[in-house]
Amino acid sequence: MRIGCDLDGVLANLHRAFTSAAVQLFPELDAASLASADVGASPPDAEPAEESEVPAAETEPRRPVLTRRQLDAVWKHLASITDFWETLDEIETGAIARLAALAEAHRWEVIFLTSRPYAQGRTLQRQSQRWLDRLGFPMPSVYVVQGSRGRIADALGLEVVIDDRPENCLDVVLESQARAILVWRGTVASIPASAKRLGIGVVPSVAACLDLLVEAQRSADTPLDFMQRLRKLLGLQTRPATKS
Repeated sequence: MRIGCDLDGVLANLHRAFTSAAVQLFPELDAASLASADVGASPPDAEPAEESEVPAAETEPRRPVLTRRQLDAVWKHLASITDFWETLDEIETGAIARLAALAEAHRWEVIFLTSRPYAQGRTLQRQSQRWLDRLGFPMPSVYVVQGSRGRIADALGLEVVIDDRPENCLDVVLESQARAILVWRGTVASIPASAKRLGIGVVPSVAACLDLLVEAQRSADTPLDFMQRLRKLLGLQTRPATKS
């Protein structure tokens, strides 16, 4: 099985570093407004998004907590820290080591996808690789990407893509054959309404995601069986088998 896994907001705790820098630079900010786990959880898009087939209503941006000037100042500060991307904590302690062990045991091919912006020091790819290796995933494959995650999933032949951004999951569903799994750490009530309707699986944590992948593979004899089983475990409507 080929799995694409996002870094920030899924495995890496960018939120903590981002909010700490924001409060340091702008003490007047209301700390409570920064508490939500989605604030600074993922890097901003490095370039304007291409025209998307996703309806605008399905990708409505969350209300910004910081002004554009403040956001730019925070990212400029973080980019000035040498090898910043190697300094982050895991969101779920031990998740990376567990993913590495499961990939080894079940022969998964894992490609880590990230759209991280420039930071001083080593290349983005190398910083990300060293971070993953330090936390238990040796010799990781890291792909620094721009553009639609769906097209990337299609080009790389991925079967599952794990991400924390609904818009990335929508791209995966619309532009590839991969199964998109959204790691959503907010409340159940705040899950985007389009998720299940468009076939996006939603899980509350990486641990829950890995449990589902293991269970789906345990019960499957073929890749088609795996995908059908995974849909069922995610609470999505299963597709009828195609008659030959």
